[in-house]
Amino acid sequence: MKFSILEPIGITACKYEELKQEFKTLGHELIFFTDRKEQEQELIKRAEGADAIVVSNIPITKTFLDACPNLSMISVAFTGVDHIDMNTCRERNILVSNAAGFSTESVAELTIGMILSVYRKIVSGDAITRFGGDRAGFLGTELNGKTIGIVGAGAIGLRVAEIAKVFNCRVIAFNRSKKSVEGVEFVSMATLLKEADVVSLHVPLTTETKGLIGKEEFKIMKSSAILVNTARGPVVDSDALCEALENGEIAGAAVDVYEKEPPLAKEHVLFAAPNLIMLPHLAFASHESFDKRIDIVMENIRLWLQGKPRNMMN
Repeated sequence: MKFSILEPIGITACKYEELKQEFKTLGHELIFFTDRKEQEQELIKRAEGADAIVVSNIPITKTFLDACPNLSMISVAFTGVDHIDMNTCRERNILVSNAAGFSTESVAELTIGMILSVYRKIVSGDAITRFGGDRAGFLGTELNGKTIGIVGAGAIGLRVAEIAKVFNCRVIAFNRSKKSVEGVEFVSMATLLKEADVVSLHVPLTTETKGLIGKEEFKIMKSSAILVNTARGPVVDSDALCEALENGEIAGAAVDVYEKEPPLAKEHVLFAAPNLIMLPHLAFASHESFDKRIDIVMENIRLWLQGKPRNMMN
């Protein structure tokens, strides 16, 4: 069989040689590309003849899948699969596995970092210091004792909850399926928006979650509240977020995800929003998480070869 890793995904040359030799011993061919290309025709060339591919968050469309008749398995080096044409995969019986859990710690830690950055004005404080200013007018907010609202109580959301409790926070959560977690109070979405000092989003992008936070939701939130989005960009209406910040409906926000992968267009609406920290989708990106990701995506392939597939998303 032929296996194609369509982009680097943090694999070192040394690691690749180890994997290449492992698969060669098993009678398979493993090829690896050292640069990221998102052009569909280039991706089709890279996947030519492959029985299985590895890809992170590059869109995989019906056109791509139709051009790869041998393809039987996709090991996604990412948690979400909303960028994969899952309908075509189901029709073609192409197994799709994700890298469940690879970035739980990384995303959770950055979420807390983003909250602290907004509360303690870390980014603007750095900027004003570099321009010769002082702390005049800077008055931060403590995280201690605040109510953290977790939207989506999966692995990442619950890890954020654990860390928040170290800061003596009250943790409330909304989850579509019923859950019971010690130290976490599950409430309705409306109650969470009304009571939370921090609303932190940790849901996948689905038809139900697209536009989950919009104009009406911002009106329910406290004027002193902040929003943090490390989930998916379209979960939040960017125009509504900009408007809420401009009108003082909420006090601040921090986002790491957008409608498309950065770089963003210069005219993106959020560039005009006040009290907003914008990051270039790096919550999942750490040395440790990338090491875990490689292990997970390759083990997904090994187990598939053994007839014991895991992390299936079909």
